Amino acid sequence: MRLIFFVLFLILSSCNSRSIKTNSNTNQFLSIINSEHPRLKPVFENPNKFEVQILYTQINRDANNKAHFNPILYKVNEEKYFYPASSVKMPTAFAAMELIQALSNEYGVNIHSPLEIDSISKEQTPVKGDQTSVDGNASIAHYIKKIFTVSDNDAYNRLYEFCGQERLNKLLRSKGGEHTVLRHRLSAAGFDVMSNQLTNPFKIIGSKKTYFQEAVKSNAKQIPKLNNTIKGKGYQKNGILISEPFDFSEKNYISLSDNTAYLQRILFPNSFSQEDQFRIDEEGLNYLYKCMSIFPRESNFPKYNEVDYEDSYVKFFLFGDSKKRIPSHIRIFNKVGYAYGYLTDIAYIVDFKNKVEFMLSATIHVNENQIYNDNVYEYNSIGIPFLAELGRQLYQHELIRKRSNIPNLEKFENIVYK
Repeated sequence: MRLIFFVLFLILSSCNSRSIKTNSNTNQFLSIINSEHPRLKPVFENPNKFEVQILYTQINRDANNKAHFNPILYKVNEEKYFYPASSVKMPTAFAAMELIQALSNEYGVNIHSPLEIDSISKEQTPVKGDQTSVDGNASIAHYIKKIFTVSDNDAYNRLYEFCGQERLNKLLRSKGGEHTVLRHRLSAAGFDVMSNQLTNPFKIIGSKKTYFQEAVKSNAKQIPKLNNTIKGKGYQKNGILISEPFDFSEKNYISLSDNTAYLQRILFPNSFSQEDQFRIDEEGLNYLYKCMSIFPRESNFPKYNEVDYEDSYVKFFLFGDSKKRIPSHIRIFNKVGYAYGYLTDIAYIVDFKNKVEFMLSATIHVNENQIYNDNVYEYNSIGIPFLAELGRQLYQHELIRKRSNIPNLEKFENIVYK
């Protein structure tokens, strides 16, 4: 009998190992931060109003520098819907990287291979090149770079089209994404539920032969409809106020736990079994590391004006409420999202000088009037100051937290950004 129970325990443990456990340890989290700080207090006094969820992950290295994770959660609930906005771009980039590398042996294509995109419906638009790239060509690599550097919506849409709705969702589910549903492009006029299932044909020029991808239509039945998605008391549509709740049930969703786990698999692949890793080679991983942590001013193609695109342009934690340059010894590997009053950041934060590393994922909803699409949200007065201060306090905690082993951070510290 004991043997049977032991076997069952092992089975259950292995099932849970693929995703982050979301048992709340709220008291432990609150003991670490000062929730009375002026930038934090309004939110922690009324967390349900702001729909706040926080997943703080301590990273502990063993003697072989392998990363082990200790998640500390505040109000994390995978069944509680929030709109992830541009944070969906991160796992889409990971999926696109894996999918194009799978074509390498047969076609001789890679992430830098020139591509062209056709259109087969009135909503779709074609691509013949990209004048912001170093060679004037569009490529998977260039789209990935634009996604992370300034959160470019068109770049995400092109990777969504390359992956295809059904293939994208299947791949992410295979990486443990039990609470991930990606079903639409972003800020793309004219697309509805059906047209978002239809993705464009691709032509990618390989060294062996050209890869042609026909238009793909996914099976809508395989994309589940979301629950708990009725929000607010009204929304703007074509300049008219509709006085009824807004329905997010046909929108994208990624839980904090899923998105954090995707990032962990990319940053620390050796902490996961081969089955659970993304199938991306070392060169591809290094390219992702560079794109996730680059500042806009460090990019030459495309070139971004630092006045308009400061270091913290897409970095909410620690520095989101400042336009100053981020210190050179700190890098943040992350992806933010903001829309409909929701602010989300999924990040790995590293300080090379002090040998500090930790992960932080959080979402907050700032929509006081409960009206959507009116562009009246408290991003700058409540949301971003909250996330910035939250990051600062946890960083200060990490500076004094005892570690058994000092992490070797060379693979991140040696990234060349030019």
